[in-house]
Amino acid sequence: MKCPFCANQETSVLESRVADDGQSLRRRRECSKCQKRFTTFERIEGPILFVIKRDGSRQPFDREKIVSGVTRSFDKRPVSIDLITQLADEVEREVRRKEVTEISSKQIGRMVLRRLKNIDKVAWLRFASVYFELSDISEFEKLLEKLN
Repeated sequence: MKCPFCANQETSVLESRVADDGQSLRRRRECSKCQKRFTTFERIEGPILFVIKRDGSRQPFDREKIVSGVTRSFDKRPVSIDLITQLADEVEREVRRKEVTEISSKQIGRMVLRRLKNIDKVAWLRFASVYFELSDISEFEKLLEKLN
């Protein structure tokens, strides 16, 4: 493993432990040259999963897109990054449990919305406004009625 500080190829593992409910392995490492420590994660890589976008195009599933979208919906809200990554992990696990090679972005969006509603209603509304492509106030009002 290459050291992120000095690019040395020789590092040693100081500690390993299971993370993300058994879905990854967390390792603390130390560089033999600069003596700095850093953390790496090993994740199970399953079959390639494609997301079918609204326009019909296909893209490889990218968990970071979920993290990015959810992070934007929580902007200036009192929520930790750990909660956001946990939400993304849960969605990814649910998607992978389906054992399909393709899934629509709409299905993923619904999975995210279900979880957001239980965490923060403002974040849910922000995410839902993009998900449902709202364009005027009356659509927001209808969405707010669903929230209650």
